[in-house]
Amino acid sequence: MRIWGADGTLQVDENSFTMRVVLSTQVTFATAGKGNQDFAVPGCDASNSVAIVIPVGPYNEAASWQFETEMLSGVARVYNHTRTFATSLSTSGTMRLMVIRFA
Repeated sequence: MRIWGADGTLQVDENSFTMRVVLSTQVTFATAGKGNQDFAVPGCDASNSVAIVIPVGPYNEAASWQFETEMLSGVARVYNHTRTFATSLSTSGTMRLMVIRFA
């Protein structure tokens, strides 16, 4: 991938930017009560990393659950509810957490 700035100069290219998966694990919430789980990822924070969750198994269009992630300093946090929506419903199930660090 190459990215050019507004002035036409090359900002990022395949020689100056790398991404690496630094954590890949399954996250399970067994009960439907609102909660979160923390996973240690030393050297990672919101400025250099991203945490994502993906389903493990067949996708079900009727399923209404999704986990939410947050990157903190050295920690990837996974919620089983939408943390910024007070009346959100909590969910249970299993998803794969991946933390990707970029440089």
